[in-house]
Amino acid sequence: MHGRHIADLIIAILKNTRRFIMFKSRLFKMIALLGVMFMTIVSTFSNIASADAANEENKGNLKGIPGTIEYNSNEDIAAWQRLQYGMFIHWGLYSELGGVYKEKPVTRGYSEQIQMWANIPEEEYLKVANQFKAENFNPKEICSLAKDAGMKYVVITSKHHDGFSMFDTATTDYNIVDSTPYGKDPLKELANACRDQGLKFGVYFSLVDWHQGHPFDNNNNNSIPESMEPTIEKQIRELMTNYGPIAEVWFDMSSPTQAQSSKFAGIVRELQPHAVINSRIFNNQGDFRTLGDNQVPASTLDGAWQTPASIYHSTWGYRSWQVRDNFDGKVRDLVTGLTSVTARGGNYLLNIGPRGDGSVVGFEADVLRAIGSWLDRHPGAVLGASATRFGKQPWGEVTVNNHDLFLHVINWPQSGELKLSGLATRALNVQEDGNTSELQWKQEGNDLVITLPNKPTDAILPVIKVKLAGDLRIIPEKTLTNENDGTWNINPADLYLGRSYADRGSYYTTKQTTVRQTAYIASHKGGQVYLEFDGKANANEKYQIEIGNHSYVVSGEELTNSSIGPFTVPANEVTTFTITLAEPAYPTKDLELEFKSAHIVSKNPNKFNSPKE
Repeated sequence: MHGRHIADLIIAILKNTRRFIMFKSRLFKMIALLGVMFMTIVSTFSNIASADAANEENKGNLKGIPGTIEYNSNEDIAAWQRLQYGMFIHWGLYSELGGVYKEKPVTRGYSEQIQMWANIPEEEYLKVANQFKAENFNPKEICSLAKDAGMKYVVITSKHHDGFSMFDTATTDYNIVDSTPYGKDPLKELANACRDQGLKFGVYFSLVDWHQGHPFDNNNNNSIPESMEPTIEKQIRELMTNYGPIAEVWFDMSSPTQAQSSKFAGIVRELQPHAVINSRIFNNQGDFRTLGDNQVPASTLDGAWQTPASIYHSTWGYRSWQVRDNFDGKVRDLVTGLTSVTARGGNYLLNIGPRGDGSVVGFEADVLRAIGSWLDRHPGAVLGASATRFGKQPWGEVTVNNHDLFLHVINWPQSGELKLSGLATRALNVQEDGNTSELQWKQEGNDLVITLPNKPTDAILPVIKVKLAGDLRIIPEKTLTNENDGTWNINPADLYLGRSYADRGSYYTTKQTTVRQTAYIASHKGGQVYLEFDGKANANEKYQIEIGNHSYVVSGEELTNSSIGPFTVPANEVTTFTITLAEPAYPTKDLELEFKSAHIVSKNPNKFNSPKE
């Protein structure tokens, strides 16, 4: 009933009352006005609630975006991404010392750099080689351990900063074949064992070399003099020639020039065209970005990347006096790291530091096998799974494997209820992974709400498995809907930013970059639209603008001064709007784009619901 009708009713009642004649017109008008005001307020709140409900309903009826993050378009990089999880091995003369020099623990720095931290003269350090027998080095057992842990590849230190080559090289006698009682090439043996057991093989190679003339530098940021280049080149050629197929080349530290980075990377690509190179070749010449030691990014990164992880954050090489305790906590931390890196699209390389005799520390072997046992309990939750566009959740992480969605519950909700927002695919079944009983759950619009048991089944890291009715699709939280005139006004707060890292020639010049700006729009209508961008762009760059299935390449000047289009917005579907560099000098190059606002508009709003291709 409208406010005006109430006023009329009040008037009618008062007219039939004897006392009506005693009221003055002022009071009469006041009562009528109060009736109008009351109904207006009720109507206003009702309209607001209806609008909110309609907006949520609109989002609920939309076709979402693909929820799985795809692998790199380069097949060699994609093949490396599919490896997901590997074993890192730090093993060298430093392992024989075990973090001890002159019978005292060297507490400063990583133990694999003990020569620098203890300031050991080279002639003293070389004496260690005389007792390096490696009598318990067993490549077959190491590969078996890697497989037990669920790993798919192995990377070993061919030469660390000390410059001592752990392989057969013609460039120097300062190597394991010529200068130790062991007298064999462990890399050859390990490469063969990997191949026999179905593991991929990779090598670590330090660009810092104290033996070849680099002075000790606490930051390992030495430049590379021209005099060292021939030795480095020859050693890289040996490594790329004598050990069969190489999956990954892991360069480390120093501060090479652009030309040096290009030259060293070029040798790898010439001799091992399918190998991927990490970013510590520097000057943005690598195929994937190596993050900081044990670094897990706060959100998903664009492009290929890897977290190098260690069981003990204080060292990578063997340390005899290392405290080894809290086994379950250690396993949980590493499983959480593996899960988080996988859920955010990365590759996890977990290190062991064998003793000087080549044996693996029992604690480390047990930790790796426990991780493997957890992976066996949750098949498909990590290995073979992909990252999703859900991102990190308050309770944990999300991965997907075909039509199985896995919720990794790192923080078990005290409320007993777990919520996943933005799920646009219908769920069929929800259960705790490893338990056949179905959990109580409901799907309200795009929200999946699960009632959890009081205590999880898996004490290390519980996983909830959600069976989906089809491919994963999601409705991003910041999706902009518009049902009026085919116009969307996009502000910086509406953007999803694609982040990565780039460097200017060294570890310490690495900075975060923005390589993508994305927003999501939707309408129950459809039609042609144009982009009007407000901001600043690099006039010398070319930008690729995508809305839905259409894209244009424009200059920075055209982006900021022109209306770009037409694009087609499909009806009843979330549409992606993305800006990237069309021809980046390297994949992680910053957009150099200042986004103030963007307007996606229909030139003919009256025909917005009649799309034309």
